[in-house]
Amino acid sequence: MSTSTAKPDVPAAAALHAAGVAFEVQRHGPVRSLAEAAAARGIRPSDIVKTLVVRRAEDDYLFVLLPGDREISWPKLRALLGVSRLSLPDAETAFAATGYRRGTITPFGSVHAWPVIADEAIKPGVISLGSGEPGAAISVDAEAALAALGAQRADISTDSAP
Repeated sequence: MSTSTAKPDVPAAAALHAAGVAFEVQRHGPVRSLAEAAAARGIRPSDIVKTLVVRRAEDDYLFVLLPGDREISWPKLRALLGVSRLSLPDAETAFAATGYRRGTITPFGSVHAWPVIADEAIKPGVISLGSGEPGAAISVDAEAALAALGAQRADISTDSAP
């Protein structure tokens, strides 16, 4: 993986370089589903880590990182945070809070360094995250990325299989 000082070629690259996190950019063009994204990247759906923006209160958000094949367990997340209400902001609000459009969101290089909670189901090894750019992803070592983000690990998900 690259940690060169070359000009960033995706929005998240500068933040990754600054954090000293090695990464590779994968360009694959538009995808419409988790299955398409995994196939385009040549990985399992569980190795794609989706970044969700969760609203705690007005102007108070956090990033939630989950394996692609899992969903937020709202009761677990609310209990962890000690709150009775959480929500997913609409697309424009998420963009205002992060600087990234849905489908490209990553904690790396966000316009605000919101807290990061990473599901304990994220396995060690290489994972694929949003890059801040449509049709491109970043591959990073899970442990290095989570450490650089200061992520809190917790059981906050449920299996999304029917």
